[in-house]
Amino acid sequence: MSQIVHTQDRIIQVILAPQITEKATFIADKHNQVAFKVRTDATKSEIKAAVELMFKVEVKAVTLLNVGGKVKRAGRSFGKRNDWKKAYISLKPGQEINFASGE
Repeated sequence: MSQIVHTQDRIIQVILAPQITEKATFIADKHNQVAFKVRTDATKSEIKAAVELMFKVEVKAVTLLNVGGKVKRAGRSFGKRNDWKKAYISLKPGQEINFASGE
């Protein structure tokens, strides 16, 4: 495999938002993982670099999940939400991301 060089701008744009749900909170407490909504074209290495750069933590592993958009209906017309990608970030022991303080 070829080595891909990631630019600073690309790495910053990879993470879109944290997933703050009941399931994400449970996983964070039990498995020391954090869930993020990421770009659909993001790779594991880009996501790892982005989390380490933005939150100053050490990442052990990255697991990706493609989420299909829901089909929605308004009257007689149907529409579909966009597909998106979720990343579960496993942190090394002793590492923590606290969204309340921004670190």
